Amino acid sequence: MEEIDLEMGPGYDDGTHFDSGAAQNLAIIGVNDHGLKPAPRKKKKVVKRWRDEWAETYKWAYVAVHEGSHRIFCSVCKEYGRKHRRNPYGNEGSRNMQMSALEEHNNSLLHKEALRLQMASRDRGMGIVERPLYVKDVSRQCTNEGYFQHTVSSSILRRDPHEVEFIQSIQEVVHSLEPVLAKVPQYVHVFERLVEPERVTIFKVPWVDDKGEAHVNRGFRVQFNQALGPYKGGLRFHPTVNLSVVKFLAFEQTLRNSLSSLSLGGGQGGSDFNPKGKSENEIMRFCYSFMEELYRHIGPNQVPIFDTPSGDIGVGQREIGYLFGQYRRLTSQYEGILGPKGIQWGASNLHSEATGYGVVYYAKEVLASLEKDLKGLRCVVSGAGKVALYAVEKLIAFGAIPVTVSDTSGYILDEGGFDRVKLGFIREIKAHNKCLRDYTKNYSSAKYFEDMKPWTVKCDVAFPCATQNELNHVDALSLINVGCQVIIEGANMPCTAEAIDVFRKSKVWFGPGKAANAGGVTIQGLEMSQNNSCAQWTAEEVDTRLEEVMKDIYQKSVKAAQDYGIGNPEALLDGANIASFLRVAQAMLEQGCV
Repeated sequence: MEEIDLEMGPGYDDGTHFDSGAAQNLAIIGVNDHGLKPAPRKKKKVVKRWRDEWAETYKWAYVAVHEGSHRIFCSVCKEYGRKHRRNPYGNEGSRNMQMSALEEHNNSLLHKEALRLQMASRDRGMGIVERPLYVKDVSRQCTNEGYFQHTVSSSILRRDPHEVEFIQSIQEVVHSLEPVLAKVPQYVHVFERLVEPERVTIFKVPWVDDKGEAHVNRGFRVQFNQALGPYKGGLRFHPTVNLSVVKFLAFEQTLRNSLSSLSLGGGQGGSDFNPKGKSENEIMRFCYSFMEELYRHIGPNQVPIFDTPSGDIGVGQREIGYLFGQYRRLTSQYEGILGPKGIQWGASNLHSEATGYGVVYYAKEVLASLEKDLKGLRCVVSGAGKVALYAVEKLIAFGAIPVTVSDTSGYILDEGGFDRVKLGFIREIKAHNKCLRDYTKNYSSAKYFEDMKPWTVKCDVAFPCATQNELNHVDALSLINVGCQVIIEGANMPCTAEAIDVFRKSKVWFGPGKAANAGGVTIQGLEMSQNNSCAQWTAEEVDTRLEEVMKDIYQKSVKAAQDYGIGNPEALLDGANIASFLRVAQAMLEQGCV
């Protein structure tokens, strides 16, 4: 670490643009016999962190082309170094000079204002989240270490530089695959084909609210890969939905379906429509309009594309019912292409519970390998949707002590732990779209922490079950400091790349979402078999099968990691990525370049 002197004066970091407290950064104005005269510029000591790898720097920056030149941009405010520089280097010259400019930019008032505005936007529900990228240094090609990661990541960055969620998901996987790609080089080209979706559909969704006012949203369906079978994946209605989010979900779904041993490909869709606060009729009208375009691209028979969507965030049994009704009206077909539907017309028992239950079954296997049991363990859970609440339900059944759930406004901490009665009250709160703060009205010993996340609560096991990138590196450090030993992802990619790095270096056990939350798609695959046989399996039969599948996923992940010399605890993440990729890659090789 080295200290350097930087001249500070009015100009680039003029604090008057931001707040009154920034005035101290301006040059002091003095008065002498000749009138007003600016005082000499003050110098400020700045600590510059010299990192061992380029990857450390790229965590807060990304490369993009601007006016025909490659620039290194800030991942927060999307401006490049020359815009905010406080040193003479600017954005010209070598990469070292560009990095120097952006390193100082990170300490500038402009960058801090960008962070403040970002947090304010997040508080307003705009869904702006810091999602830095991770790219290894190209200079390490000669050693093969990092070569494949750089090669694949660079091509994705050139094509889709702003799809940060999609790039993040790819980089996590290719990092795990380096020993595989080094051993079998032909898989490099397979992976390059895999990360390109087979089909992307974007369409307009116009609808009319109860006041007669017209609105328009954007609809998506990404059919990512069907090397193993028909496309299968959820539909998400949420204001944060965009092409990057849908592509990352479809990519993850492809690997999740592969890991579950089902003969299913991967897809995902949805819209930036927000069902919260909408009336039943408004949701119905939106679903009808959404299906009027989507039906052309899905279904097993009447179209050349076999695609069977299911529910995700914002799309539950009510929305699926409206979507299926419109699909049936438009096609005159009664096919099991949507789920979860009502139990009486096609859904399997435990359909809603499957993902949350599966997360806990997976955690049970991880703890068993550590010669531990869930009983008596203190568990922290984020989220209050289906996955989170059913995970809490199964934790209670196993004798664990879940002490938190959260929503967008904060989290509840009940030191005594939730029981079935308390859980029922939480479900009642969520059913009426109320804030979890209401929980403290009935249980005064509980506390509600507004605008905070539960990762500072002392625990043995953590279950992030809310949404993507909810747990960053600061949260990861907090979990390590409070003694957390195991982290199991219930949501899709809820941990940032930096958080995963913290877990790796701290040697804690980390179960990735593509393995831990595969219970939902497993039950959907079983449901398809159930519907084809016109049968109805009991809840006990489904639950037994779900536990067996989660155990099998855990064992396959560990074995794949061992085959490539990866030990614990990295085996859970790297093994899941390797095992899921190899199955898809082999199918793609056998089918040729298609």
